[in-house]
Formats: sequence, C-alpha cells, structure tokens
Amino acid sequence: MRVLVIGSGGREQAIAWACRRHGHDVRVLDELDDVGPGDVDLVIPGPEVALVAGTADECARRGIACFGPTAALARLEASKGYARDLATELRIPGPAYARFDPARAERVVDDAIAWWSELDRPIVVKLDGLAGGKGVAVPIDDAETRAAILHAASTGPFVLEERISGPEYSLLALCDGTTAIALPLAQDHKRIGEGDTGPNTGGMGAYAPAPVPHDPEALLATFVQPVLDHFRASGTPYVGVIFAGLMSTVDGPRLIEYNVRFGDPEAQTVLPLLETDLAQLAAAACRGSIGDVPLAIRARSAVTVVAAAPGYPTAPETGVEIRDAIADPGALDDTAIRFDAGVRDGRTAGGRVLAVTGIGHDLADARRVAYERMAAISFPGMQVRRDIAWRAPGASFRSYAQAGVDIDEGARAVAEMKAAVESTHDVGSGRGVLHGVGSFGGVFSAKAITELDDPVLVASTDGVGTKVELAARLGRVRGVGADIVNHCIGDVLVQNARPLFFLDYIAASVLDADMVAEIVTGMAEACRAANCAVLGGETAEMPGVYQPGAFDIAGTLIGVAEKSTLLPRDDVAAGDVLIGVASSGPHTNGYSLLRKVFDWIPMDVVPDGMDRPLGDALLEPHRNYLDPLRAALDGGAVKALAQITGGGLPDNLPRVLPDGVGAEIELGSWPVPPLFRLVRELTPQMSTDELYRTLNMGIGMVVVCAPDDVDEVRTTIPETTWVIGRLVDGTRGVTLL
Repeated sequence: MRVLVIGSGGREQAIAWACRRHGHDVRVLDELDDVGPGDVDLVIPGPEVALVAGTADECARRGIACFGPTAALARLEASKGYARDLATELRIPGPAYARFDPARAERVVDDAIAWWSELDRPIVVKLDGLAGGKGVAVPIDDAETRAAILHAASTGPFVLEERISGPEYSLLALCDGTTAIALPLAQDHKRIGEGDTGPNTGGMGAYAPAPVPHDPEALLATFVQPVLDHFRASGTPYVGVIFAGLMSTVDGPRLIEYNVRFGDPEAQTVLPLLETDLAQLAAAACRGSIGDVPLAIRARSAVTVVAAAPGYPTAPETGVEIRDAIADPGALDDTAIRFDAGVRDGRTAGGRVLAVTGIGHDLADARRVAYERMAAISFPGMQVRRDIAWRAPGASFRSYAQAGVDIDEGARAVAEMKAAVESTHDVGSGRGVLHGVGSFGGVFSAKAITELDDPVLVASTDGVGTKVELAARLGRVRGVGADIVNHCIGDVLVQNARPLFFLDYIAASVLDADMVAEIVTGMAEACRAANCAVLGGETAEMPGVYQPGAFDIAGTLIGVAEKSTLLPRDDVAAGDVLIGVASSGPHTNGYSLLRKVFDWIPMDVVPDGMDRPLGDALLEPHRNYLDPLRAALDGGAVKALAQITGGGLPDNLPRVLPDGVGAEIELGSWPVPPLFRLVRELTPQMSTDELYRTLNMGIGMVVVCAPDDVDEVRTTIPETTWVIGRLVDGTRGVTLL
C-alpha cells in the first residue's frame, strides 16, 4: 500500500517504521497538501492538532481512506470538559469534576474555589483545550491550588478534577466504528526529572507491557466500547485510535483522559511489539472490518528512552550536531530502534530530539538494550533520564517472599528450633534462662555466674541483612556498623536492659582494611552514644563464599537489667494503649524488597514527594531508642516495648502479648514517611497486611501502657509520638484497621 503519515515527530516515525516493516511505500509529511486518491491508499494522521483541524474530514472529501476521527469526534481530546461530560453520561468511572468558562461567568475564579472548597480534597487543574501534554497542574498546597486556578481562568475554559492516586497507564485501542482491539498496555514518564520530578513534558520514556493487574479486554469494555457504541448510535462512527489514559486506584481503574491518536512516546514503545501489519489493520478499520485481520503481538517487552535538548521543556536550545556511533542509525532493526523527532540535517531541531526503543525478552532485557543503544548517541546538553521504567520492578510484588524472603518460613524455623534450644536451659546450675528463643533477645540470670540476686544479663544476636549490599554498592558502609549496634540495643531495651558490651562479626570475599575500619568506626560511634563497649569480634575473609566486593556483618550485644523490672510485665491486658515512636527509616528490614523495587532508579535521584536522595533515605542508620525512652522506662508506667523489626507491626507486637490478648492498629494515626509512601505506590498489588509485615512503615518502637498513663508516658518521651492503637480481648495477633 501507499501510506501517508501526517506529522513529523517521533510518533509519526514509529508509525512509518511499523508500516515499512511490512513492505509498504510510506511517506511522512507535515500536511495533507494536494494529495489525492491516485497518490495514496491510506492516510494515518499522527498529531491531535491535525485531527482537530479536520484532516479526516478532508480525506473523506477527497475520497481517501483515513485512519483517524473527524474533527467533531476529535473533540474527545480537544475538550477535556466535553470528554468528562460524555464519560459521566456513559457511566465510565472517573474522578469528581467541574467545568468553568470565564466567558460565561463573571465570578468564575470564586466559583471554582468554592467548588474546590466544598470538595475538601486535593484537586488537579486542567486547561480545557489542547496544550501539548502540558496543560495540567497538580498543586501541592492551598496556595498553589489558588494560583493554578487563577492561571487557568486567565487562559480560557478549564476543568477542576478530584485528585486520585495510583499508577497511571495507557490503553491504545484501534477502532473501526463498531469494534476495538487493544494494543499492549503502556506506562510513560511525563516529568523531565529523574524520580518523576520537575515540569511535565510530552514524555521522556515509556515501557510495555505495563505490569498492571488489569485485563486489556476488560478495560476495553469499560472505557472504549461505550464510547464507540455512543458515536455509532449517533450516526458518527469513530474510526481511528482511542487512547485512554487510566489510573489504577484502590477503587479500581479510573479514567484520566481521552486522546484521539497514538501517544508519544507510547507509539514508539507499543508499535514495535505489533507483529500484525499496522497498515492492514488501519485499512480494515477504515472499511469497518478490523476484526477480519488477526491481531498478533510479539511475546517481548519494549522500553523507550527519549533524548531531549538542553533547556527542554521550557526553552529548548537547538541546532547542535548529533553524534551516533552506529553507522546507519535509520536502518530497519527490530531490537534497538532509533526514532528521530526533532532532528534536521543531523542536528537538533526540537525539544524532544529522538528516542531509542529496546526490545527484549522482558523489561529488564529491553531496558538494557535501550540504554546500550542510547549510549552510542550524544549531543551537547543532551537530557536523558536514567530511570525509565523504574516503577516497574515493584509493580508485580504481592509478598515479601517474591523478593526472596519468606517471613512465614522464618517463623516456622524459630518454632522448630525452639524445643532444641530450650532443652539446654536447665544445663548447669541456676536455671538462668528467663527469656529465650522467640523473644527479642536471650535473657540469662547473672545469678548463675555471680551469685547475685537481682541482676540479669540480656543478650541479642542479629545481622543487618541485605542492606549491606546497598551500602557496599554505594561505598557508604559506616552506617551499617551503627545499624547492627542499634538494632541489638533495641532488642535488649525492650526487656528494660541497658547495654554493657558488643561483639561484632564481619565477613567478606576479600578483606579491605579501610572498609572494615569504616564499619567498626560506625559500631564504635553507636556504642559510645549508648555508653557501651565494643569488646571484640571476628573478621573473616571467605573467597568463594561471598561475591567479589560483598560483605556481611552480625553482632552480639550483652545488656543488664534488674530482674524485678524486666519487660514485658505480667499485667499487659486488653484495654492497654499502644504508643508509636518513629523509626528513622526501614532500619535493617525489608531490603530484599526495597533493592528490587528501586533497582532501576539511580540512588542519587530525589523522587517526587521526597526531600533527599533515595540512597540517603535507604541507608539512614537504625536509630538508638535508649535515650528517648530512658525517662519513660524509669517512670515505671511502661508495661511492654516492642521493637518493629522483621515481620513489622503484625509479627512483632504479638511477641510481648499474653495469650488471649490481641492488638488493633489504627492505620492513618501516624504520618507515614515519604519513602514508605513511595513504596506503597510502587507495589500496588501488595496487600496492606503484607506491606506492614515487610516494613516498619515509620514506627520503629511501640510502647504499651495503661490508658491512665498515656499522657505521662508521652510527656516523658522528648519527641512527637502517636497513639496508634489498643489491646483487645482475642487471639494473640494484630489487626490493621
């Protein structure tokens, strides 16, 4: 076929590539010009501007098949207010919204602010018309909201929408007026900055298939077919692409917007996965028989990375030479594909200059291919995000076990070893073991050694876990030395013991004296802060056991307590109150999940919603609770303490509860820190219970006290605390409310 693609960007190059791949004669022009039916068999308009301007109408007048909607139907994208009204009429799920037009109301700003105030929720402000993907404001506070409303009102009609949250993804449907077929779901990155920060752009990258838990056919039935049915019943069948921008919320998929063309860069991502001839599909759609062409999708994944000019998106600088180490960058290739956009005569000529799409067996493979191909391209000031697809790794996790850590199996191991360990508790004189396997630390009576009546020794042995891999990779190991000490201090503190001395164990593939000294310095600093001695330890070099550059650390801490003041007390009971004390971060737990969730984003990036680099947040050392809780413990009102370590709130609180007593935790009773909120966003398929078993979610220690003592206990803790729940009659366990 002779195919004419209208437009000149990367999307249009991807459409042309998909047609040429099947042997069609393809031209790419900015406009229809004087093309007639004798010159071309099929027109595929790329940009929305061409469709809104009536390209499909003009093709119909000239007798040329056009895969695109008429100008009247293109209003589905040209007016966000119209699209919302139509979706509401068709009962397509979406956020609450309201339309405003300064030309029709004198007090439009006051009306808009009144609607927002009555909604009493965060909103999104959208310009009603076409804005090149840049007409949306997502204000973060009241001042920004008012400013966004004022700006929108100064430009013309606008829409306010309830802000909903969840992963966004794109459904591209090919429509023939009656039937729609879905291409693989895609996700894109609209923001210019890594970690999805900075101004919106037309798109800095995309990937497909998107790891979202929704069936494309079900999405078609909900978000596309009702629109097709409506237009067909109105006598104006819709032929072309319907691009539904969707969001996966806790209440299910919701409509964000409609577009009437292929997305950019989604086209560059999805079309290389299309095995079927795109031109044949488009031509069949124009005849109303798209179902006659079997749809075949490659069993592969695609990742697209965009290279933008310096100054983009506000004031792109153009005209510089583009260098590419590949001899023929335009050659047809179905593995690593370069799609030019803002390129003229080998120089930059637009904001988004070009894109590279990598195809692989999975997203990781495709991502590797894309970045390897992009590494061959350069021009001065080139902007390339290093984190495209960074949200994908966590999207499919449903449990910590999928990340390689089985909490239930760990609990089973403790249960099975318990009998064997307890069989040693009567060995020797004194029957000294008071708390053993399953508590936070072993407690051995000092009487067996000193013949004293009251002092008891409390012991804890633990490790830092896979956090050490991240520390080794970033070359920042001092913090994990503090981690192991403070973790062990917490484990003895919950039994009301004070630390005496600490013993360390460090093992590595090859010992690096500087690294070992840095780790031990971290241990020593933490011990000095707790008035505790580093007594000694073991350093082991184990080539062949650990990977090159890898290391592991563990430690044992011995503390002392008065036997009469040991925690938990015997009077822990239903009705007692739970007070939460903040964690400093994930501490030493959940890193097998965290490392995978954040595997594709550089650690120096500050993701949207955070105030420091991701690596800093992840490597924040475990805090020491000794000083903050000292006065509360000395006051005598604390009945029990639970350190929130592996297993989170659901598995750690029961360790201090008697039989017949359970705990209820009120979610939302404390502010979840930004890092944990981001993890929640990136793991939409993980249940709340599983997430709270994997991470401490901002609570590192829980204090149990009687209701009458809550104010006294909170006053003695010199920082903000929260009442996070209560103890109730029932099975010894935790219910998250």
